[in-house]
Amino acid sequence: MSVLHSLCCRCPEVALEVLDFLLEICFVMETMLKSHRDEQHPHQAEDFHRKLEQNSKLSGIKKDIEKLYEAVPQLVNVFKIKEKIGEGTFSSVYLATAQLQTGLEEKMALKHLIPTSHPLRIAAELQCLTVAGGQDNVMGVKYCFRKNDHVVIVMPYLEHESFLDILNSLSFEEVREYMFNLFKALRRIHHFGIVHRDVKPSNFLYNRQLKKYALVDFGLAQGTPDTKIELLKTAHSDDQQEDSVHHSVQRSVFGERNFNVYSSTYQENSSTKVKLIKQAKVIDVSSRKLVTKKKIIFTKTVSNGAARKAAGPLNLPCDCYATDRVCSVCLSRPQQVAPRAGTPGFRAPEVLTKCPTQTTAIDMWSAGIIFLSLLSGRYPFFKASDDLTALAQIMTVRGSRETIQAARTFGKSVVCTQVVPTQNLRTLCEKLRGTNSGCKRSQGEVPNGSENDSALPFAVDKPCAPETLGKQIQQRKSFQEGDGALEMKATDMKGWDQVPDEAYDLLDKLLDLNPATRVTAKEALLHPFFKDIRL
Repeated sequence: MSVLHSLCCRCPEVALEVLDFLLEICFVMETMLKSHRDEQHPHQAEDFHRKLEQNSKLSGIKKDIEKLYEAVPQLVNVFKIKEKIGEGTFSSVYLATAQLQTGLEEKMALKHLIPTSHPLRIAAELQCLTVAGGQDNVMGVKYCFRKNDHVVIVMPYLEHESFLDILNSLSFEEVREYMFNLFKALRRIHHFGIVHRDVKPSNFLYNRQLKKYALVDFGLAQGTPDTKIELLKTAHSDDQQEDSVHHSVQRSVFGERNFNVYSSTYQENSSTKVKLIKQAKVIDVSSRKLVTKKKIIFTKTVSNGAARKAAGPLNLPCDCYATDRVCSVCLSRPQQVAPRAGTPGFRAPEVLTKCPTQTTAIDMWSAGIIFLSLLSGRYPFFKASDDLTALAQIMTVRGSRETIQAARTFGKSVVCTQVVPTQNLRTLCEKLRGTNSGCKRSQGEVPNGSENDSALPFAVDKPCAPETLGKQIQQRKSFQEGDGALEMKATDMKGWDQVPDEAYDLLDKLLDLNPATRVTAKEALLHPFFKDIRL
């Protein structure tokens, strides 16, 4: 230290450099000692970092609660906010208690809408809750508070389980009750001309012990042409603009993680490619043969309406039709505008192909995907990194020819360079769940309209190298032989060895690729699958 003091007196600049050097050495030594301690006591280090992360998260939630009290001061005298229970793209939800006049406390869910939300959209959501909510498993509203551009909707709190946590412990009878109650909720909102647009497990709350259900989050709802929700008629014109901005993955408002970017059914490697383009001239798709390529399935969806329009200012013809590229002419055209809000993995084919006319049938498709997850024990069932990949994945289950035929009914043409067969839904679900149902079909009966049991789906995200494709085919064969199925003990079957044909018949009707013939919520409740359940 005396040497450093002497340097400071004689040459301050050199002394500062020496001091910086010494501090750097101390930092390196401290880092090395910390690393050594972590190696000696790895569990303690993990616990320390976990606690640090938890404390940081709790501190952030506490700040959010304080900010909410500041933004909407009316809440202070009415509610005691306990914790944040969910965070979505457009809102956050908090658990709070309200002091009743009787002296008792009642739990409430406070949904704080982000200040940038459109006032008309907020008003439309409130009207959906007040008009259709409060019965038939549809969440109602108790109060609403507003201060400037901050809005808080107060709803009854329903304690609920995470879908992923209980998926493989549910009995078949519980699944039947779950779907019945979901259809009750959908029948209710569809009666009022409300299209929910974001039906998924985290938006259908389920209390397993109390057998209570609640359809929540009408932030993306739209109205049918004859909707009884007046504000949805006005809000519809703004939805297309919002959809073009907010088309990313929707996070659950009520706190369940979105697993749709990962899937246990589909792997990272893939063999299907989909592109969405507009066609410059009318081409008779039915007369064009499907071109088969090795290693890749290529599909395109083409707007029949756009096919009759000119290609551009120079009326240039499209030269990329049925090829594995998109030409500059197609790229220069404006994108077709259509509602496409919702969560990846749950969007209906007509949404994925940007069909401008969308009905309550899109909610029924989403309900079908939920039912598919329940029957197969896999959630999420589809990995959907983008809309076109999702369409290709649907083909691996419902078939390419069926998809092409259905697309024509709502004004789209789909070209696929390889024939993808339809899956037998029973075989698919039983293999994924690891069960072998004891229920026998009637002679010659195939519930989902396909006799092809061997074509189980595999990854469909991007082109495969030859060695990767070979590995996928081998995995597919092994899976078909039962190597990948987990056998369930007889004592743990919980009715899964006696799944009736009616279940797969209903699933087939829910996953009808044609929205015009897809089963409605009212029809689903009358299906033989629910014959002994009271409405």
